[in-house]
Amino acid sequence: MHKDATRGRTEVSAHDQLLVVIDPVARRSDGESVRIAKDVLCAGAEAKICLPDSPEEFSRALARRGSRRPVVVGDDRTLLRTVTLLHRERELAGAALSLVPIGAPGSLEVAYALGVPPGTVAAARAVLDGVPRRLDLLVDDSDGVVLGDLSIPAGRGPAVPAPAPPTVWDTCRSLVRTLVRPDPAHAAPRVHRLRVEADGVLLSDVGAPVEGVSVRSLAGLAAITIQPPSAPPVHADAHTLTVSGPDFRYRADTVISGPVRRRTWTAREGAWGLTLPKAKA
Repeated sequence: MHKDATRGRTEVSAHDQLLVVIDPVARRSDGESVRIAKDVLCAGAEAKICLPDSPEEFSRALARRGSRRPVVVGDDRTLLRTVTLLHRERELAGAALSLVPIGAPGSLEVAYALGVPPGTVAAARAVLDGVPRRLDLLVDDSDGVVLGDLSIPAGRGPAVPAPAPPTVWDTCRSLVRTLVRPDPAHAAPRVHRLRVEADGVLLSDVGAPVEGVSVRSLAGLAAITIQPPSAPPVHADAHTLTVSGPDFRYRADTVISGPVRRRTWTAREGAWGLTLPKAKA
């Protein structure tokens, strides 16, 4: 792991002492934005820059932060990895994280939804001038965390690239297939056999198929939505959610996990801190 020399002002408060951990993906994908983030942060604070090359080095750098405020430069996966590490070290309560988002737009949806400003300069200035805000969290029984949305089972993978323009023969064959087979857009939705319990209360059992379950933390609770096929969704709020049934995968923010046969999530109010811009008067 390569480290830049500590730079900054000679007299700074503890709030101004930063540990800036730059994800290697961010360095490879947008080196110019990384350079700008470093310049802004080092101009406004005493910043120790860490350039880990592996998840292990990333973890070690974070563990050795001392009294410095951790700042991560990267995308949603970087933020999720950091929160997960601090949670497993049982140090989330005392740490206020900061994020400078760098990555493709689709890889920053969680960060923006949490209130991190888009744009490298604006985000870096928010690190220096913003205030920590306590945010809710979903924690599962394997020590995994969810910052934003949880989907059970996991949604479909990323869209495949569009095919090349069809030839006349391809168009004819496509027309024949449409005539002899139903349009996939009108096919019956895929259903799943899941048992869903909220605070011990049964919301849905394996005998009642569902299209899926979506969850997010809201006001210290897990806001649960169950979507039956061809029926209105079922909503519930609870402190704990347990899902069981045949092997299923789930998507927590940007990460797909499983397969598992049972998993319990617990909502924790104000479990972690994220530095965000000050509210406008």
